[in-house]
Amino acid sequence: MDATETLKNTPLSAHHGSLSAKMAPFAGWNMPIQYEGIIAETLYTRQAVTCFDICHMGEFIVRGDLKKSGLDNIISGHIDNLGIGSCRYSSILNEGGGVIDDLIVYRKAQEEWMIVINAATIEKDKNHFLKHLSKNAHFEDVSCGLGKIDLQGPLSREILKTIAPGAQGLGYYTFTETDIMGEKNIVSRTGYTGELGFELYAPAEKIAAIWERLTSDKRVKPAGLGARDVLRLEMGYSLYGQDIDDDTSPLEAGLEKFLDLNKDFIGKKALLQQKRSGLRRHRIFFKTLSRRSPRHNHNIYISDKNTGIVTSGTFSPHLGYGIGMGFVSTPLDAGQAILIGDDTLKIEAATCKKPFIKNTSIKT
Repeated sequence: MDATETLKNTPLSAHHGSLSAKMAPFAGWNMPIQYEGIIAETLYTRQAVTCFDICHMGEFIVRGDLKKSGLDNIISGHIDNLGIGSCRYSSILNEGGGVIDDLIVYRKAQEEWMIVINAATIEKDKNHFLKHLSKNAHFEDVSCGLGKIDLQGPLSREILKTIAPGAQGLGYYTFTETDIMGEKNIVSRTGYTGELGFELYAPAEKIAAIWERLTSDKRVKPAGLGARDVLRLEMGYSLYGQDIDDDTSPLEAGLEKFLDLNKDFIGKKALLQQKRSGLRRHRIFFKTLSRRSPRHNHNIYISDKNTGIVTSGTFSPHLGYGIGMGFVSTPLDAGQAILIGDDTLKIEAATCKKPFIKNTSIKT
């Protein structure tokens, strides 16, 4: 971000100030990184329940026939069988097969969709949709008017029923439009932590009242983006801008299961060519053999040979050692000994399978 650019504030910024949150720039927004502390908030999310300010995320509404509107050609995943009231993780790609953004598609009606996107890519995504949607499709960017709170953790259902009882029975990756404190809004059974959780959408001017109601419950603690980053990495979830970007294909990132290669979509030809010619790099997950933490842009070595780069790394307070993901030039089996670091420090590590954290409450 340009140093002269003014950071945007979410509708909850005053609440973060009153809680003495540590704030920092993220995707052009002034966002809470931590309140009590990253480790404490990470542990509490998996033990009980936390709420996150996610009002910086973007939302689009698209109306029209799935095929005729061009939407099916824009989304790389399988969405024609998505039921009303269901949502699905997917992506939009450029012609070279790189990930413009990863997103979640909500089917609100037979010909109405809500697309939830990353904060840093709102304008880029908007231009992509407008370029490729047909003229008879309706497109609306509702990002500025919507607020979003994530309620995550094993106790989230118990908390949810106090403010949105009509949503407590939601199945995984489904949503409903239901009463939230006297107003009908969307609640989805989704999240980015690997725990039982819900995402609540409401008009920006109403979101503060929901936050106040949630945090007035002594069982609920606020958590910042620092904890959110640790939690998502413990599950092996990608972060856009670090683990995936315009120059990374879903095949390289290990996200092929989220593609629908039986239909036409933007970027498919490039992906098929990659499958024929072989991938230039491969996603791996790894854990350190100590409490030392891998970091973004650390090198990955086999013996003394530099074979790749770390895209995300952190210390896992649940496991007691460092974890991370990155790219290497050749595929590696789980259990392969590697080194992480640079010319001055190399950390012993081994490749492994994701998720790092198992037996969570995510589907309970």
